[in-house]
Amino acid sequence: MCNELIIKSLIEIISGFRKIVIVSHVNPDGDALGSSLALYYYIKKLGADPVVIIPNDYPSFYAWMPGIKDVIVYDKDTVRATRIMSEAELFCFLDFNVVSRTGLMHNDLCHFNKIPKILIDHHIGADSTQYVACYSKTDVSSTSEMVAEVIKYHGFDKYLDDNIATNILVGMITDTGSFSHSIFKNTFSICGEIISRTKVNYKEIHQNIYDNSTENRLRLLGFLINDRMTILNEYNTAYIYASKSDLEKFNYQIGDTEGVVNYPLSISNVKMSVFITEKQGCIRLSFRSKGDFSVNDLTRKHFDGGGHLNAAGGTLECSLEEAIEKLISILPEYKEELNK
Repeated sequence: MCNELIIKSLIEIISGFRKIVIVSHVNPDGDALGSSLALYYYIKKLGADPVVIIPNDYPSFYAWMPGIKDVIVYDKDTVRATRIMSEAELFCFLDFNVVSRTGLMHNDLCHFNKIPKILIDHHIGADSTQYVACYSKTDVSSTSEMVAEVIKYHGFDKYLDDNIATNILVGMITDTGSFSHSIFKNTFSICGEIISRTKVNYKEIHQNIYDNSTENRLRLLGFLINDRMTILNEYNTAYIYASKSDLEKFNYQIGDTEGVVNYPLSISNVKMSVFITEKQGCIRLSFRSKGDFSVNDLTRKHFDGGGHLNAAGGTLECSLEEAIEKLISILPEYKEELNK
């Protein structure tokens, strides 16, 4: 089915329900929040009663986003979130395609399997059979851009406003690293159209995202680059690690390490960057790459993960030291690709 027919089907389905719950993934980033809140405002304009529920809290530098105060954080208000999910007539899953990506919400969501669901997502691996409508594209900058396409199909003149535009731009800016990767021709086209049709201030949005750090966050970044970064020139690879004690030392808050993985890619010969974080009960690995080196393939094969060509993630149940050892042990397999 072509994208136009899928979008038409999505709109028809959404328009047929009133109590709609929008869900995104654990540790919500700018695209998860931006796409969810843009769809939230759009559905409200259709006359329905949407609610956005996220598994855990968002970084403080997103606290200014339109509609963010209406978002229910599951692990802070579990009883209320569960009640609203039990009353839902339709679920909208955004920016993920595996239910386990909702963290602790996963257990409750499994109780509502009979409630119809739609998916809007730009990651590899969507199973369309689970949804009454599935809008899945991988050659797109972000889920926020896909939500923009849905609204555009229904009519920007009628539905686009500053709140929707701001949230879409947050998602597109953050998931492309300020339009430095994961961009396509339509990415610039839709961004330009949104800016030209509304009164949003792109510069102000960018500043709200990137010039809104705490002192501790900046000092943590400096520490990680100076003390926790290793360059493996033989493989054109860099990795940075952060232990639990490192994070505690700088009074870590959710979102403080967002974007750290991108910094080593500014080194001319580094083709792959990895950020390894010690989390509760597991090790989280974030991968970024330049050019055509697929960190999606690498993480799927070795780290039970996946994502995009140049941005992916994975997990390991081991110590931080063992995770670093495993990363280093697989690099010879990719030496030729990393040295092209």
